[in-house]
Amino acid sequence: MNNIVTDRLIIIKFNEADWKDIYEYLSNETVVKYEPYNVYTESEARKEAINRAKSEFFYAVCLKEVDKLIGNLYLAKGDFSTWEIGYVFNLNYWGKGYATESVKALINKAFSQLDARRIVAMCNPLNEHSWKLLERIGMRREGTLLKNIYFKKDINGEPLWADTYEYGILKSEWITND
Repeated sequence: MNNIVTDRLIIIKFNEADWKDIYEYLSNETVVKYEPYNVYTESEARKEAINRAKSEFFYAVCLKEVDKLIGNLYLAKGDFSTWEIGYVFNLNYWGKGYATESVKALINKAFSQLDARRIVAMCNPLNEHSWKLLERIGMRREGTLLKNIYFKKDINGEPLWADTYEYGILKSEWITND
């Protein structure tokens, strides 16, 4: 993928040297609360940087002016020209519009250059920041799945089942949505 440049951001491929910035945000309990993993150690962040540098699905979101990695996007092709998007950002950069700006830019790219017909996203209903972002960019809540997934277990080893909101938007509905 070619870099995506927005007013304030550059969306690029990860490299192995990004581990410190990955550690900075993925070691924060608040950031990973709704993710399918626990907080990262430095060692795990180093391994994750190597994995993401090789991955075609993960993209680093960097501040243009200071060359600082502040989060990541995920985009993967599924069946029927449907792509799934996801995002995780450093808590220090929440509430500044960076996630919205980068997600919109990646969706624009998926529709204009990757032949996406449809984009979907999923989030926990308790993750209000996430579903509000999806609604703000024009995605439609298409359903709620009850107790359909778990990422973590309780102290007795029992799954902590969670609900999922499913969102989607068609290329014909997007209309570049700048």
